[in-house]
Amino acid sequence: MAETVTPTVDDTPPPASTRRERSGWYIYDWANSAFQTTVITVFLGPFLTTVAELAAGCELGADTCNGYVYPLGIKVAAGSYYPYLISLSVFLTVFVLPVIGAIADRSAHKKRLLGGAAFTGAGATILMAFVTGDRYLLGGALFLIANISFGAAIVVYNSFLPQLGGPDERDGISSRGWALGYLGGGLLLALNLVAITLLDKGDDPQRTLDLARWSIVSAGVWWALFTLVPLRWLRERPSVAALAGGGNVLIDGFRQLGRTMREIKAYPLTLYFLLAFLVFNDGIQTVITLASQYGTEELRLEQSTLIITILLVQFLAFGGALTLGALAKRIGAWKTVLLSLVLWTVVILAAFRLPAEAPVPFMILGAAIGLVLGGSQALSRSLFSQLIPAGKEGEYYGFYEISDKGTSWLGPLAFGLVFQLTASYRVGLVSLLIFFVVGFLLLLAVPMRRAIIAAGNTPPRVL
Repeated sequence: MAETVTPTVDDTPPPASTRRERSGWYIYDWANSAFQTTVITVFLGPFLTTVAELAAGCELGADTCNGYVYPLGIKVAAGSYYPYLISLSVFLTVFVLPVIGAIADRSAHKKRLLGGAAFTGAGATILMAFVTGDRYLLGGALFLIANISFGAAIVVYNSFLPQLGGPDERDGISSRGWALGYLGGGLLLALNLVAITLLDKGDDPQRTLDLARWSIVSAGVWWALFTLVPLRWLRERPSVAALAGGGNVLIDGFRQLGRTMREIKAYPLTLYFLLAFLVFNDGIQTVITLASQYGTEELRLEQSTLIITILLVQFLAFGGALTLGALAKRIGAWKTVLLSLVLWTVVILAAFRLPAEAPVPFMILGAAIGLVLGGSQALSRSLFSQLIPAGKEGEYYGFYEISDKGTSWLGPLAFGLVFQLTASYRVGLVSLLIFFVVGFLLLLAVPMRRAIIAAGNTPPRVL
């Protein structure tokens, strides 16, 4: 009988991360934030809404449109098409992202997974160049591919975080990555603003629509180009399961996900934190995703005003992420996130009272958003890294990403339904308050230090 050879696994701790490796990790935030900022936050909502309105028979440049489109035979108000698309994309990611995370945990080649997802999303974004006329179905399909790929790449990217620093370092690492992402996203948006200022004469709606489309395409090019840097600088840091090898990564990934789904009840406090995050971050992502649509359709602001405001948000979020990261060092990340949720509630109430056709109050509100935006997200990411059992980073970040960058679903669904029932974007906005209030209460109830210890990790000094 042939002797069975048991694969040996090197159980020595992985080498400490280098400055070059951490810089490579930061650069992917710089790369993907172009999609979040230029595509999701600014251009895609108004662009796809206009394309849907054209398909509904409305004239280009009309002040109002009460028409309907019929994707797959379903009657949808043209103004609700984009929010519904966001909800559909997140519904699909519920099935895709945890599987991607499980595969990442079993793979010895996480960088390949990162590159494959990033280049797929960037390619779909570039193909938006062909969304002309009333091709709202093509635009919707490409958005679904791009947004799901975006989320898949973020799952793999986030799974590197626990391997780049210890418990007391991760808040700073996460905050620097998020800050650099806002800087990169803001830079591309500034370049698009310059192009629009020079080329858009303001009296040709078709030219405005074309410039929005090419701005979207530029984000795909940026995303693909800068993804090359982390693919070169990051190290492969395979888990024990990946080093053991001996099976099909895809099949083993599904099996591992099944085991985790059965075992996850052993970490109820981690699940409770995840629930709190899914609720409050759904509200944050909905505000980010639908801000431009709210500004154009309800407040009747020019696109240049929206872009300037988003630029303000981006560059202030760079400083805000670093500032809240520094505050977390003093009072703890958990308390800092709770404080940011109070500020988000104030933002929603102020946005409801904004006057129409008044750019300055809108910009001031954007500045307030920038100060709390980056920190609340960066610190939530690093907090969650403390609650993940060792070796399951990809899987758990797969669940986390269901409501991370650009992938909220309940908020856009509520917003779209309220608009369809009331024809008021303001009423839709108020419906988002529940996400921040409930999310705050859920997060407040999580005993963070006990939750971290229960996951088998060492708590940071302050929480």
